[in-house]
Amino acid sequence: MLHLPQFQDIDVIYDGQRTIVYRAIHQADQQPVIVKALRDPHPHFNELVEFRHQYVVTRNLDSPHIVRPIALERHDNGYILVMLDQGALPIKQYWEERFSYKSLQADGAESAIAPPEKIKELLQVTIQLAVALHYLGTERVVHKDIKPANILIHPDTGQVQLIDFSIASLLPKEQQQPINPNGLEGTLAYIAPEQTGRMNRGIDYRTDFYSLGVTLYELLTGELPFTTGDPLELIHCHIAKTPIAPADLLDKQGQGHPAMLSAIAMKLMAKNAEDRYQSALGLKHDLERCLESLKETGAIAEFELGERDICDRFLIPEKLYGRETEVQT
Repeated sequence: MLHLPQFQDIDVIYDGQRTIVYRAIHQADQQPVIVKALRDPHPHFNELVEFRHQYVVTRNLDSPHIVRPIALERHDNGYILVMLDQGALPIKQYWEERFSYKSLQADGAESAIAPPEKIKELLQVTIQLAVALHYLGTERVVHKDIKPANILIHPDTGQVQLIDFSIASLLPKEQQQPINPNGLEGTLAYIAPEQTGRMNRGIDYRTDFYSLGVTLYELLTGELPFTTGDPLELIHCHIAKTPIAPADLLDKQGQGHPAMLSAIAMKLMAKNAEDRYQSALGLKHDLERCLESLKETGAIAEFELGERDICDRFLIPEKLYGRETEVQT
């Protein structure tokens, strides 16, 4: 544990390879805070730049769905990032505590059918994430590391927030060069195909849609779409393999399957960015339509996805056209 004399009642809540996160009380004003620090007491220059970057990106963002830092303070050879502690939990921890993937029927037999309440709450969470991504899009920010560990939810209010903008981009589009998988920005299980640097395609706001799709898939099924532990194989899966649709996977497990939510997850995880949602508002509309149908009828009626999905910016498509009907000879 770091020596932090300006804080009291310090408790470790996350102990990662690169960072440690604490809950504490700021002695000066007795305010509950979250303190994030670099694990290495002698960090490299690039680590310091990346750590400071998340403060620079988020300090001017003004959205209830973005956790804003209070301060960036020097500490020994590095920095500590101080954020207000509002009692939120990582979404995965909250999800596992609130919902089990199996429940008991009236006769005592086990049933793995996902309760409508779980699907309703998942829709409400994803709608808030779509709102957050729309806001980031208006600010020309690409998060580049959407995953359950970077999504917080308040257990009482249901408020969802994004954290950790350490690798976020302030460019509307950038290129990723092919490098060793261990050096890629983002988390391999959630990165979009274009983030691998092996597709000759740019990274833009739709990259976050792919990672959101993987997150939705995991919260819906309890599993990641690709589970291999080999980094190169995982990259290959993101680029070339289509995962089992959540509805089909839940069928195999003997669970109920919300077909439209499954279809939304698969559309978000399309290999080509042009085949994903083109706007966060288009995604939000489809999610709200699912939620409204679920509330009114207890089930989600089928409809055509993307009817309100209109891109609000000029983008030149990067995928190849005209080869769909090509015949091997």
